[in-house]
Amino acid sequence: MAVFTEVGFDEAAKLMTSLQLGRLLEFKGITSGIENTNYFATTERGAYVLTLFERLTHEQLPFYLHLMKHLARHGIPVPEPQADGTGEILLTLKGKPAAVVDKLRGGHQLAPAVEHCEQVGAMLARMHEAGRDYPREQPNLRGLAWWQETVPVVVPYLDAPQRALIEEELAFQQALAGTAAYKALPKGPIHADLFRDNVMFEGHELTGFFDFYFAGCDAFLFDIAVCLNDWCIDIDTGRLDEERANAFVAAYDGERALSGDELRLLPALLRAGALRFWISRLWDFHLPREASMLKPHDPTHFERVLRERVGTPWHYLRAE
Repeated sequence: MAVFTEVGFDEAAKLMTSLQLGRLLEFKGITSGIENTNYFATTERGAYVLTLFERLTHEQLPFYLHLMKHLARHGIPVPEPQADGTGEILLTLKGKPAAVVDKLRGGHQLAPAVEHCEQVGAMLARMHEAGRDYPREQPNLRGLAWWQETVPVVVPYLDAPQRALIEEELAFQQALAGTAAYKALPKGPIHADLFRDNVMFEGHELTGFFDFYFAGCDAFLFDIAVCLNDWCIDIDTGRLDEERANAFVAAYDGERALSGDELRLLPALLRAGALRFWISRLWDFHLPREASMLKPHDPTHFERVLRERVGTPWHYLRAE
């Protein structure tokens, strides 16, 4: 969500008019994130987010945008893409694919308590259930195949202990992916990036999930693991906070009962979630793209998280 492509006020105003969203009143770039170009746009009709996609293509984007439409129709609070006069939600601006979506109300909860984790866990389960009949298919583009391609690219920037960790963990995940238990995990559309800054709260109420542009079809358990590794940890050490983690998984399990394989493989998927974000942060940090307001994340955070997940496996135990 850094600004890679500069969009002028007049260009944005013309786009908002074409979408029948009213006169543009305010327009400013969003500094957080590193993947796409994003702007806040306030018009006479309301508040919106304009996104220009820097990596995803016109062919890939219908999966994400129509998933958001699908989830919204099923009562999941997500930003709804706005259509032009022909009903098209995939737009083009500055020669790049673009979309305009509703801006969710509220703000981020960056210091979540048990109650926030419970709400996110329950809503994630409802989102997974709502996506079961979504007809479009697309793999998780930051899944195992991407890890295999990207680890050799980032390895030259690592010291010997880091290199040993990342290569050993990649081998572990490759072996895991070949097992019958892993292949049997329930799958469907997942968010795959549901960090604290991709969820909105107003007071104590969860008001929505957003930024679905890493979504793909993968194991639901991977989505749970990604959330646990962000919502339920001590940021300084990467250690899981067991009270928050238990509350998150219990709330999820109450909406969609976890299978035996999911319960058994959760520690391994927690490692997978940590590996995925360590790799991507190494890539963004050492091989950055030029952008206005670009702020790459520190990759050492997810190195710590991965070491914690390997050294201290965590299992969820259902209350009897």
